[in-house]
Amino acid sequence: MPLQFFAIPLIAASQIATPQDVPPPPPAIIEPAPTQSDADAIEDIVVTARKRNPIDPVEAINVQAFEAVQAVDKAVVGPVARGYADAVPNPARDGLRNVINNLDEPIVVVNYLLQLKPGKAVETLGRFAINSTLGIAGLFDIAKRKPFNLPYRANGLANTLGYYGVGSGPYFYLPLIGPTTLRDVLARPIDLAILPAIAGRPFSHPAFAIGKWAIGSLDERAREDERIKARREENADVYAIVRDEYLAMRQAEIDALHGRRRAEPGTP
Repeated sequence: MPLQFFAIPLIAASQIATPQDVPPPPPAIIEPAPTQSDADAIEDIVVTARKRNPIDPVEAINVQAFEAVQAVDKAVVGPVARGYADAVPNPARDGLRNVINNLDEPIVVVNYLLQLKPGKAVETLGRFAINSTLGIAGLFDIAKRKPFNLPYRANGLANTLGYYGVGSGPYFYLPLIGPTTLRDVLARPIDLAILPAIAGRPFSHPAFAIGKWAIGSLDERAREDERIKARREENADVYAIVRDEYLAMRQAEIDALHGRRRAEPGTP
């Protein structure tokens, strides 16, 4: 019998792996059970994750602007506002606020006319006349008292646009302006041009506009001081709270124009 006949099975047998040749399976990796601290950390991550708001498409940029403004507020604006509140008595601060509101009345009148609400426009014009005379240039809000009973109502071009169905557009948080939307930030300069166009100087002078804005902003910051401190102490998501409150307030004003809810007198 040829030698090759025996060689074939011998070669085949030599290619069969022996048990020693088979590599052992990799050892099983046993994950350690999460500790209580790990579970708490996971829960914290889930709880603090901010829910994305579709009206806030540039949220990351807005948050950075908000945090920068908060840092300046803690270091400078907040202490100045508290000093203003301590130095200026409440009656004087109320008087300054009344003057600023009175200067905004022409804006309210024009926009009520644009909204085809002549009754509200006449009431606002009456408020302006009463407070500008009996109220000593608006220092005292005589019109809201009896027998007039004419409360202050906020209004503006952004409300007019919203009244006719123009959407708010994306939300922004801007330094020196704060929470706003595309509709609001584009409409406000037109509102601010109404009084200078009607009355001329000194209301058309830039120093007047800057002073009016500075006093109004400082007064509002002083009035909001306790609420701002409470939010910071609660470690809440202050950015989301400010955004949602602003959007809700703006929608409430427009809903009030349609009679879907009662207007809040004196809403800034």
